[in-house]
Amino acid sequence: METNELASLFCLHSLERIGNRTLWKIKSSFGSFQNCLDASRQDLQASFLSEDIVNRIMIARQNTDKQQMLQEYLGSGSRLSCIEDDDYPSWLGKTHDPPYILYYRGDLDSLNELCIAIVGSRRASTYGKTQSRRFGRELAGKGITVVSGMARGIDTEAHLGALEAGGKTAAVLGSGLDVIYPPENKQLFNEISEHGVVLTELPPHTHPEPGNFPMRNRVIAGLSRGVLVVEAQQRSGALITVDFALEQGRDVFAIPGQINNKNSEGTNNLIKQGACMVTEINDILTEYGLVNDEDNILQGELFNVSSEEKLIFDLLSTDSEHFDDLVYKSKLTIGELSTCLLQMELKGIIKALPGNYYVKT
Repeated sequence: METNELASLFCLHSLERIGNRTLWKIKSSFGSFQNCLDASRQDLQASFLSEDIVNRIMIARQNTDKQQMLQEYLGSGSRLSCIEDDDYPSWLGKTHDPPYILYYRGDLDSLNELCIAIVGSRRASTYGKTQSRRFGRELAGKGITVVSGMARGIDTEAHLGALEAGGKTAAVLGSGLDVIYPPENKQLFNEISEHGVVLTELPPHTHPEPGNFPMRNRVIAGLSRGVLVVEAQQRSGALITVDFALEQGRDVFAIPGQINNKNSEGTNNLIKQGACMVTEINDILTEYGLVNDEDNILQGELFNVSSEEKLIFDLLSTDSEHFDDLVYKSKLTIGELSTCLLQMELKGIIKALPGNYYVKT
């Protein structure tokens, strides 16, 4: 997009009450954003714009240097992509309600690779967090870009897993790029910016209001070929993402959970309704023709485990297990079990949790 037009778009979008749909209507009605910003009050009032927005545009035109505003933004290290630009994510551009403008940091080209979204509960269980990180790591290890929302719980673990694999991950925010939410994910934000991309359709200084997140979820679905739901209650943001995915013709995958866990009600019902049940990465890769013979090696065989270690690995098939329960189920002595658990932890197969619990990594 030409610089003056981009500066006009950036200036207009910074004004309150001018969101994505209004941007599209401005472009259609005025022919360009620069025409709108330069229009007389009479022409603005004769358009679809409300009197409040007309007043905001008139004030902005008088008090704002749009070129300086744009240069200050670009000087911060952030970038812009508009729907007519060549670098705009192609899959997102094919949706029926794409953002006209994206604000981002990082490598936007990673979104033109095969993208799979991982979504789920903010209040995730240990099981959910473990599976999210595992699938984030394994998908990224196959060259797939892992897309999520950088929220607490499932989202955070998916991003961390992708980063651990040295792969690409994309975080879609429900706030402006300069308002990191949740605040404890500032370091994660920086790591994703360096090894993937952080993006939003919301202008700078936008706070994470509740109404922003359904918009964010539609972008997550729009960027992705498929959406993997790890844990979700019956009424959750993750299922809103699923609705957008189905509306946009994307694939839906779900990891089954314990039937007495509220966090698994949504995922288990998705499977009942026809979502592809996922228990291993090949369940996803098969959908895109990416499975070969080497992919069929059992996870336990990858680590060259002993028979005792494989027994313990199988016992950790669902959620965390206490040391005492593993003693009872495995029939190993306390000494034998302790040795096996230590070896498996050193190999990175399992992880020790507080309280003498253990889970798969």
